[in-house]
Amino acid sequence: MKAAVIFDNGGLDQVVLADVPDPRPEDGEVLIELRAAALNHLDIWVRRGRPGLELSLPHILGSDGAGVVIGVGHGVSDFEPGDEVVINPGLSCGECAYCLKGEQSECINFGIVGMSCPGTFAERIVLPAVNVRHKPKHLSWEEAAAFPLAYVTAWRMLMSRARVRPGETVLIHGIGGGVALAALQLAKIAGAKVIVTSSSNDKLLRAKELGADHAVNYATSEDVALEVRLLAAGLGVDVIIDAVGAATWPVNFNAVRRGGRIVHCGVTTGAQAETNLSTLYWNQITVMGSTMGSHEDFRLLTETIDAARLHPILDSVEPLERVRHAMGRMEAGEQFGKIVLTPHLTVDAESFERALHEPRSTEPSREPAREDEPALTSVTGEDEEQE
Repeated sequence: MKAAVIFDNGGLDQVVLADVPDPRPEDGEVLIELRAAALNHLDIWVRRGRPGLELSLPHILGSDGAGVVIGVGHGVSDFEPGDEVVINPGLSCGECAYCLKGEQSECINFGIVGMSCPGTFAERIVLPAVNVRHKPKHLSWEEAAAFPLAYVTAWRMLMSRARVRPGETVLIHGIGGGVALAALQLAKIAGAKVIVTSSSNDKLLRAKELGADHAVNYATSEDVALEVRLLAAGLGVDVIIDAVGAATWPVNFNAVRRGGRIVHCGVTTGAQAETNLSTLYWNQITVMGSTMGSHEDFRLLTETIDAARLHPILDSVEPLERVRHAMGRMEAGEQFGKIVLTPHLTVDAESFERALHEPRSTEPSREPAREDEPALTSVTGEDEEQE
């Protein structure tokens, strides 16, 4: 089968389209023919390499996906060939104390599809049946692939950790990224008021069209925290959802109300930040870390998406061979919503590699190209502030 893989860590040029062996389901597993997959910043970290992360090379990237079950292993009774499913990318052992109490994302051996095992940027994938749920029928394949990682992360931050209540005010940093947009949609479903931040007026306008009550441009604001506090009756917000990292950390403690909650899940702008402990304890602020979600979180999220007829926000849809273009767009912080890949190839591997050496091209492949194929576009995403 075709898959987008890396043979070594590095830049976008390490991502190639290659033929890899077809996976086969073992006991308790399902074989899924993927109809769509979605990008996350995790794909960038895996591609670049992380301390302590050892990959079996070549490694297939991608954590999010949706598709059709085409095979099941022994002992699988909840799914059968033909079922349309979405993937819960959080992997857990099912045996440790955390798993046994239903907190799979706290598992001592917690992993993520596309990091701990072959990912979704491929035509097919094998996963434990416990990591699969039936696809909400109102969603397209692209929408279904877009929601798992980002939306379950936002769900756990808002519902399981912060326990947001109707009428509360929520600040969401960096609107435009997957987790931030998911948090906006879910917070509005929960009946909260939402303030969003971005350096892009276009993204702020689009967020208001999606239901954000207030928007703050941190590139032009003289004091983001003060502006947020004034928008929250001068007291500060009840809850802050932060997937940005060090850049927004100081703002959080000046923007949250006394007794408020800060929930953090990302380090895109850095992992090291100073904290004024006096402010923390004197204002009785609760700070929580959050990583993806449990099986129960994912079940409740999926049922909420189904019941509310929620549609995940998509930025763009690209064929699998344009994975470098898509990843470059995400690295440059250009997206508003999820970037989705479809495995229906329009070019082969040889033309993918050849395009790499032509002006405005970037994508690998390995068979003669057809004359009617569209040209590949090159994007080199350098490190910039992510949203």
